[in-house]
Amino acid sequence: MHIIWDWNGTLFDDLHVVVESVNASLASVGSAVRIDDDGYRDHYRRPVRNFYDILLQRPVTDAEWVEINSVFHDVYFERLDEAGPNAEAHAAVAEVESRSLTQSILSMWTHTLLEPTVAHHGLAGPMLAVQGSNEDEGAIKASLLREHLAQLQLHPDTKVVMVGDTFDDADAASEVGVAAVFYDGGSHHRHALEATGVPVADTLCHAIDLAEAL
Repeated sequence: MHIIWDWNGTLFDDLHVVVESVNASLASVGSAVRIDDDGYRDHYRRPVRNFYDILLQRPVTDAEWVEINSVFHDVYFERLDEAGPNAEAHAAVAEVESRSLTQSILSMWTHTLLEPTVAHHGLAGPMLAVQGSNEDEGAIKASLLREHLAQLQLHPDTKVVMVGDTFDDADAASEVGVAAVFYDGGSHHRHALEATGVPVADTLCHAIDLAEAL
């Protein structure tokens, strides 16, 4: 079996930094709207531009979208040191190895930033691949997952399970024909995750158990 880990919100605990970056980007286009962690989980979706449409209760203009993207990333990277691996990330990655399973990381985060961040936190070594996105923030994960699977060149009989915290992770997995498990600790409320019918794990190690049981 092969596990594909999502990064942001799954192996990497950065929700508080993301929320502050969203609030800064909203302020940059003159909005008084502010959200907290629960507000983020209430509304987050991909494409990300749709998320801002909902928060602003109107369509984001092209000029606003450029500004939102710029401010979000500036603030996120200014505060990135405030984020770090999920408290269980290293244990979960080691657990996959101990069970003689393979693993990789697939993220919608920019590839040139993802690779050094994963390496910096000591999580790159056991991974067959660490792949981020070279597309804009409007992209969805299914196309990237196809590329990732092609890059991995797994045996055709290998069971593949995507472990992530967003609907986009499960949608991508479904579209390309692999299984999925949600981690309850990231971008959506548990009740919303459960409503999809996809198994929901309390912890990253629990996600491994659920993946093997599928």
